[in-house]
Amino acid sequence: MALRQIAHLPEPILRKKAKPITKFDKDLQTLIDDMIETMREAPGVGLAAPQVNIPLQLAVIEYAENEDEEEENEDAPPKPKKLYVLVNPEIIKVSEEKVLGVEGCLSIPGLIGEVQRHEAIQVKALNRHGQPVKLKVNGWMARIFQHEIDHLNGVLFTDRAAQVWKPSEEENEETPLD
Repeated sequence: MALRQIAHLPEPILRKKAKPITKFDKDLQTLIDDMIETMREAPGVGLAAPQVNIPLQLAVIEYAENEDEEEENEDAPPKPKKLYVLVNPEIIKVSEEKVLGVEGCLSIPGLIGEVQRHEAIQVKALNRHGQPVKLKVNGWMARIFQHEIDHLNGVLFTDRAAQVWKPSEEENEETPLD
């Protein structure tokens, strides 16, 4: 496994629609492993292939459901993080309810913004071995999925943000980055 270079704005690849994946070979498995390692090292909660200069429909996400609630109860054991590998993901259903939340991005360091997203979504994709999966996610997990799928379509959080700003030190520590 190897760390990959994360593309930053204004890299053109961040604005292009990624191509579907058709071959589930050794090279794809290496890319997936490299992306997971790069995401963890950054550290981030998600990473899309265009962010590492690969124009393919691939995203990795790792987040503990209700991770934010742990801080309220410091004695509770940490919740295990769940790793998702999404190949050719597509949002097939969204909740009517939308929520405003603060997002950051590994490809846009030094900025965060308020983005309105669907509270819950359903996604169909392929896993790293080409098998179909259907996932229902809500809350922050749904936000992360939508953020990563946006990357695969050349859309950045700043395109959807109601406002964007340079975070304070406290905000920097609290905002999960993709």
